[in-house]
Amino acid sequence: MRGEVRGQSSFSLVQPAQRVPQGHPIRRIKALADAQLKELSPVFDAMYSGTGRPGIPPEALLKACLLIALYSVRSERQFCERLEYDLLFRFFLDMSLDEPSFDASSFAKNKQRLLKADVARRFFEGVVGQAKGQGLMSSEHFTVDGTLIEAWAGVKSFKKKGDKVSVRPTTCREGLPGWR
Repeated sequence: MRGEVRGQSSFSLVQPAQRVPQGHPIRRIKALADAQLKELSPVFDAMYSGTGRPGIPPEALLKACLLIALYSVRSERQFCERLEYDLLFRFFLDMSLDEPSFDASSFAKNKQRLLKADVARRFFEGVVGQAKGQGLMSSEHFTVDGTLIEAWAGVKSFKKKGDKVSVRPTTCREGLPGWR
C-alpha cells in the first residue's frame, strides 16, 4: 500500500535524546564530557561575572569544540549552521529543538576566552584521560578526513591572475608509496 505524504506538524513531544540510538558512541562521550565539565564548574564560576549579558555557556562551547573535532566540522560558522538541524549535536549540547543555534561570531569570540584561560586544554585532557582509563581509546588506527588533505595538497594548483602557465592539480595520493 502506498503511504500518504503528510505535512510536518508544528508541535512535537519528541526530544533530541529520543532520536539518538541508545548504543551510539556519542552517548558515552557525552557522559565523559559532562563529568569533566562538572569538575571544571568552579573554574567557570571564577572566570565569569555575575552581572552583564549572558553569553554562550562555557560548557556548551567546550562540548561544541569536541563535536567539531569528532565530526571534522571545518569552521565555527559551519558548526553553528549544522546545529540548526542536527539532532545529535543538539542532544550532545543539551539543547531543545526550539532553542536557537549559536551566533557564529559570538561562538568564536567566547571560545577565545576559554582558550586564553587554558580551560579548553584541561577539558580535553580530562576527557581523553577518562576515555583512556575506561579503555575506550586505541593506538592501533588513526582516521583523517582525506578531502582536507587533498585540498591542502592542491595548493600547488593555484596560479596568479594573468599567468598563462597551467599547473596540473595534484592529489595527496601521488608520490606516496603503495598508492596506485
